[in-house]
Amino acid sequence: MENIPVEVIGNILSHIGSARDAVIASATCKKWREAWRSHLHTLSFNSCDWSVYHELTSNSLEILITQTIFQTKALQCLIVSMGDVHEFSTAPVIAWLMYTRDTLRELHFYVSTPPMFNIIEKCGRQKLEVLALGRNSITRVEPSYQRFPCLKSLSLSFVSISEWDLCLLLTACPRLETLCMVSPEIAMSDSQASMELSSASLKEFSVESFGSDKFVIEADLLECLHLKDCTFEVFELIGKGSLKVLKVDDVSVIHLDIGDNADNLEFVDISNFTIMWPKFYHMISKASKLRRLRLWGVVFEDDEEVVDLETISVCFPQLMHLSLSYDLRDGVLNYGLQGSSLLMNVSVLELGWTSINELFAVWVDGLLQRCPNLKKMVIHGFVSEVKTHEECIVLAKFTEFIIQLGREYMDVKIEFEYE
Repeated sequence: MENIPVEVIGNILSHIGSARDAVIASATCKKWREAWRSHLHTLSFNSCDWSVYHELTSNSLEILITQTIFQTKALQCLIVSMGDVHEFSTAPVIAWLMYTRDTLRELHFYVSTPPMFNIIEKCGRQKLEVLALGRNSITRVEPSYQRFPCLKSLSLSFVSISEWDLCLLLTACPRLETLCMVSPEIAMSDSQASMELSSASLKEFSVESFGSDKFVIEADLLECLHLKDCTFEVFELIGKGSLKVLKVDDVSVIHLDIGDNADNLEFVDISNFTIMWPKFYHMISKASKLRRLRLWGVVFEDDEEVVDLETISVCFPQLMHLSLSYDLRDGVLNYGLQGSSLLMNVSVLELGWTSINELFAVWVDGLLQRCPNLKKMVIHGFVSEVKTHEECIVLAKFTEFIIQLGREYMDVKIEFEYE
């Protein structure tokens, strides 16, 4: 213990996680207390870590956090996450930010504050590289003053901000690479409920639980786009073909346009989404570099539409991981087995159902025949607590069928994941 460098001890304390546990550990001896003061780089106050946080008043908790922070000299990452349990006053929050402004690189602040308090004002011109805010209000953004020259990642959860201030905030972050928004309260600048965002440096953009008539994002370097639980009439991406990952989960959109950004797509994940296959196919058909395709819980507007393996195998020759959910509508198998082209590079196959019947086994067998180099197959299924005798028979026959497939395809590892 005596031979451990004080810097290493500081690193150990920083990885403990909970501020309370780190304080207790720092009391081990004089050397550990010195590591706490001079070499601790991460401190986390999370209401999930200690139940006493819920019992303390906001004022008492502010004092506790202040005393703890002021014992350190080299804090690089500060996490304060109290959810909706407390509301902190302005003075102590300003004190924390001013005290750590020369060393702090990451700030995760999920606490309600008075509406008139603009935390962005106190974070500007610092060396922050990661800023994650929750349950705050952002107003009066001044890019000429509130600059974030080092910021690479910005996360806004349940944050209230106007469209204009959000645009100004992006302007104030010339090196921003990641933008994540969860349930943002964005005041639109016009009655049409449309918004436009632009960033010359952005590489990853995700938005969850948000809706507007029209959403346009212009980002020439964007590589990852993730939409979840959103409602749009029009969503448009303007870029220069750098998009590699497209994820759409439980989104309602009439017109989804990624422009000419499909050429370099490597991963497409579409789930719980209603699409018109011709439009969707046209959107991603140029993705010849696609390595992973996931169509899960997808519903087609036209009952007669079919996604066939022939289309997938011809358009995506480099595909290595294929995930398809099982769906029958009026007797039509959405992911049909038409054609004879093989999926030569597919090594992982994931298949699922919500309501199993005899056709599922036929579908699984047909897909296995089309993947000659398959190494692993995962069957996802839903098993209800109460099953009829007929359902039990179908499940038993399917289990027997899978056992037979396992004997036939000895080189394929078969796994099951049931809900």
